[in-house]
Amino acid sequence: MIDSKEQLRIHSFESLGAVDGPGIRFVIFTQGCHLRCKYCQNRDTWDIKSGKIYNIKDVVEKIERYIPYMQGEGGITVSGGEPLLQVDALITLFKEIKKRNIHTAIDTSGNLPITDKIKELIELTDLFLLDIKCINDNICKDLVGASNKLELEFAKYLSDNGKEMWIRQVLIPGYTDNEEDLKELKAFIDSLKTVTKVEILPYHNLGKFKWEELNVPYEFENVTVPTNDDVKRAKEILGI
Repeated sequence: MIDSKEQLRIHSFESLGAVDGPGIRFVIFTQGCHLRCKYCQNRDTWDIKSGKIYNIKDVVEKIERYIPYMQGEGGITVSGGEPLLQVDALITLFKEIKKRNIHTAIDTSGNLPITDKIKELIELTDLFLLDIKCINDNICKDLVGASNKLELEFAKYLSDNGKEMWIRQVLIPGYTDNEEDLKELKAFIDSLKTVTKVEILPYHNLGKFKWEELNVPYEFENVTVPTNDDVKRAKEILGI
């Protein structure tokens, strides 16, 4: 049995990450996800019973080795999988991290109810990298197997409570590149008060081999990769 407050199920670590938040970051990829994104690049992180169990104190010791690299804007980022599925352990971890004055970030879909525990974790988190799956709810349901209602509520909660966030949109031809949807996404982002960065992440199929290794059909076999012009167009619509 895992101790939900003192242990984390972890898929992997990245010691010197440069794309998951500001500065140089120690990135923790948690194990387990409740969404079923057809384009997922980390298909092997879905199973909540897989991964390796780490004691929080051991994770903290790993992080401490890299503190010299975190000077300035750096810190730790917890990604996944879906980190918020292990909220109790993250509260324990972040309390320890804040004692060391280290910047904390969470890369999340935000697609869970905002419980008291999640509110407590939000207070311990400096930055959220929020992945808006698709502003069009029908497309979102088809794309990831869930409505976007909770993730949009999550974004509004962060905004109302003064929590900095970066909004990320994976650009997938035929799914998330519709002009009207992108305009609606821009309007939603503009309604938020604490967004400091908006990123377009072009879809790619580099994670396809993970699906194949698990003998799971890759549903995006015929989906094309967006061109540079596609990305430029999306950025222009979003005003970034």
